[in-house]
Amino acid sequence: MMIRVSELEDEGLAVTDPRSLEPAFSDPSWRLDALSLTIAPDGVDVVVQGRMTATVPQTCGRCLESFPARVDATVDVRLVPRPATKDSVKLGADDLDVDFYVDDQLDLNRVVETETTLALPMKPLCREDCRGLCPACGGNRNLVACACAGRASDPRLAALRDLATRLRH
Repeated sequence: MMIRVSELEDEGLAVTDPRSLEPAFSDPSWRLDALSLTIAPDGVDVVVQGRMTATVPQTCGRCLESFPARVDATVDVRLVPRPATKDSVKLGADDLDVDFYVDDQLDLNRVVETETTLALPMKPLCREDCRGLCPACGGNRNLVACACAGRASDPRLAALRDLATRLRH
């Protein structure tokens, strides 16, 4: 959804229908479930605030199984006009929640996709108690009970193991 910044009214624009952004994401496997956004002008800047939820396919960081992750994101972004210079723009610590719009056009789909991506977990887990993969045979411990013997300790760490014993005495 492209929004012309110069045509935004002072009270802003409310977007609550996820279908108005279809396709909301460049990846068709991502699904925008709900959103409640307000797009309001602030001088030449534009402030986008609200909430959104999406379902994004992820791979578990422990067992490597695919699962649908629910993303619930709070949106609070200030968009400013892109500077006319062709050089890179330096941003300071206060500019971390700032993005740019170009030629009086704000691409709301890009804002939604960026905020969804930023809300994804760094290490996705299919569930909190995921047992992961067996380091010996590679079996998924959530599906099968592994009969592998425990991993032998690394002989390079023997000095550290002995150090803990020596420090206690």
